[in-house]
Parts: sequence; structure tokens; C-alpha cells
Amino acid sequence: MFDNPFIEIDHVTFGYDNTRTILSDVSLKFPRGKVTAILGGSGCGKTTLMRLIGGVHAADKGRVVFDGEVLDTRDNAQLFRIRRRLGMLFQFGALFTDLTVFDNVAFPMREHTKLPESMIRDLVLMKLNAVGLRGAAHLRISEVSGGMARRIALARAIALDPELIMYDEPFAGLDLISMGVAAKLIRTLNDTTGATSLVVSHDVPECMAISDWVILLANQGRVVAQGTPKQLMDSLDPETRQFVRGEPDGPVKFHFPAREIAEDFLR
Repeated sequence: MFDNPFIEIDHVTFGYDNTRTILSDVSLKFPRGKVTAILGGSGCGKTTLMRLIGGVHAADKGRVVFDGEVLDTRDNAQLFRIRRRLGMLFQFGALFTDLTVFDNVAFPMREHTKLPESMIRDLVLMKLNAVGLRGAAHLRISEVSGGMARRIALARAIALDPELIMYDEPFAGLDLISMGVAAKLIRTLNDTTGATSLVVSHDVPECMAISDWVILLANQGRVVAQGTPKQLMDSLDPETRQFVRGEPDGPVKFHFPAREIAEDFLR
């Protein structure tokens, strides 16, 4: 599975300031043409990984390799070329609220291609049809539900037929039906297009159902476990078991490190 990874994180260290390291000497490989889920608690560096892959930030140490090419955030031409090959579903959709559903999906086509409007129209309707919303093309974003907005954002993410699709919390805030629809779409789009998909999520059941490979991260990007969904669900490792089963007691503590309570209250 890893003979020819599409994305490689090679001994990457990164922090947003000088006081807190988000990722510390992290090495990961994401298999080509597969759905990889990246799980872990809040603040462990999942979204930061996506920002590094997209070239939003440069690693402090190490390197990010995109389809065999080392990413250089100082090379604008390279960034533009690589970003043309990826699609991003943002955590909260990031749709343009003053545009219609149609124009939101058309935006990357108009921005990155010189296609005639007649062809853009057909492509937009095809993308919307793929997510079940061709009939909503004329609506404004204020007129659609949260689940519909997530599907519109997905249609926009696949507008340019990307080779890499990154999903940041695609199930957040969705009801069970919308969550199931979104999960099925991610799996179907990956299989139909042959793209490589990275899914960052807290939703263990949905990720286990659609993923080929699962990576579980802890603080500073420490890799707790990785393997097939079955391997992680069957794991006897206490930290892995606690996370995938949602157990309240285990190695992962509820309280942030603090002084003894008496030091704060009994003085």
C-alpha cells in the first residue's frame, strides 16, 4: 500500500509560535487512491497537517512530499500548480454567501480555467448532480440547510477533478441521515474518480465504515496507531481502545494538567 504514497510527511516539526509545538518529528505516508482517516483529539495537529500539505504553512523542520515533489512554500508557481491538483472541503464549508449555489461551484472553474461558460454550466450541473443538488443550483446559500451546504462545498471541492481531496471534519454538525449521505459520497467519489482522500474527523463509526487506512494521532502529532479500520477496532492498546470505543476512563485524561486543587481553593 505504501510503495508509492501520494503524500509523505517526512520528519516534520511545526509550531505556530515559539512556545507551543503542534507537530513534533512526525512521519506519515498516505496511500495513493485510498481513503485515509486521520483521527485524534482536538489540538493534536490534524488540521495543521492539511495546512502543511496545502502549502499554507511551511514546516519548521522536515519536508512534505506531494506526489514525489518536495513542497516549497516560497515557490508560488509550484504552489499554484499543486493546488490545482487538490480539492479542500473546509470544516464550516467556507461558501460564498452572496453567491448562488451554482456560482459557488463554478467559482474554481472560472478562477483556474479558461473554459467557456456553456461548458462550465454543464460541469457545474454534473457536480451538483453527483451530490444530489442539481435542483438547488438557483438557490442562495442562505436558503439551504446545513447538510445541503456541506454537499455544495463538496461539489465545489471536486469541481476541478482533483487528484487529492482533503476533508476537514466533514461530518461536524450533521444529523444522522446527512452524515450517512456525506460518508457515502466521500467513498463513492474516491472510488469513481480514483482520487486520494484524506478525512480529518472525530466521528469514529463513519470513518471506520468508509476508510481503507486509519491513523490515530495524539498530542504533537504522535502516532498512537495506524492500520486498517478492523485492526484499530480490534486493538488491545489502551489508548487506541479508549479513543475508538469512546471510553471515558483510560490513558487520555479529561483534565488539562494543573496544580493540586487545594493550591487554588484552600489558601
